[in-house]
Amino acid sequence: MVAWSVFEASDPAMADAGRRLFHRTGTGEALLATVRDDAPPRIHPINLAIVDGRLVAFLLPSQKLTDVRRDGRYALHAHQDPVVPDEFSVRGRATILDDPAERAAAAAVWSFEIDATYTLVEFSIDHAILGRRGADEWPPRYTSWKPAGA
Repeated sequence: MVAWSVFEASDPAMADAGRRLFHRTGTGEALLATVRDDAPPRIHPINLAIVDGRLVAFLLPSQKLTDVRRDGRYALHAHQDPVVPDEFSVRGRATILDDPAERAAAAAVWSFEIDATYTLVEFSIDHAILGRRGADEWPPRYTSWKPAGA
């Protein structure tokens, strides 16, 4: 699993498309799927950003944060627009970032005010998928990316 910057250096076109799809509404938004060994995945809307080459989010105390702490496996899917129904998703492992400098750098560019109740999480990437199609096209044309050696 790698940071966003490694993905971006390896496949700049896919990373650019993914960034645009995550920021389709003007702020970074996605659906976060977290997993648990004993139950189905949970799906949560979140805000996210790419800060210093890392895909990150601030999470409040919640079941999604509990799932990240317990297991870490995740999938993120950009919201879809019916007019331009391209899709982008990444999956991998999420980790808590405790470094005050990393937290301050992320909070400085965040789209809303962050306080001490938020936990900063990084999403390392193991697999990315981009689906392209026009409004009347089916099926999508998918491309896939994995880190070298994976």
